[in-house]
Amino acid sequence: MSDPSSNDAFELAAQLRPAILRLNRLLRRETQAFGVSPLTIMLLATIDKEPGIGVNDLAHRENMRAPTMSKHIKQLEEAGLVRRDLTLHADKRRVGLAITPQGRKLVADVRKRRTDWLAGRIAKLEPESRAALGAAVDALRRLGE
Repeated sequence: MSDPSSNDAFELAAQLRPAILRLNRLLRRETQAFGVSPLTIMLLATIDKEPGIGVNDLAHRENMRAPTMSKHIKQLEEAGLVRRDLTLHADKRRVGLAITPQGRKLVADVRKRRTDWLAGRIAKLEPESRAALGAAVDALRRLGE
């Protein structure tokens, strides 16, 4: 006999998954106005949170091959968004990555645009729906942990 709470969880997941995917897709589109990919913003944000992270560590974290990550980092360097720094990595034999002021500004601008877009959509919802979203934020945050 199946557990009713598992059926409830499955039903909720089946409804929530496409809604989250659609919302994520729409938010990612807001990045296009800056002429960069969502991957670029994600990498910059990670490097900003963890100055000194190495290319291999970043590749492992993002489930990418190291040569592929190295290519992305080289492009970010050429664009002036990231720099390599021998003094930043915990292992002094390795090179750490740091975001440049230009990279930090790009991340902030993209975040602001995405937040503004989302706030505009939320503002159009009826008060009950806004309250339901507010109540769900903590649960959604825990799902992502």
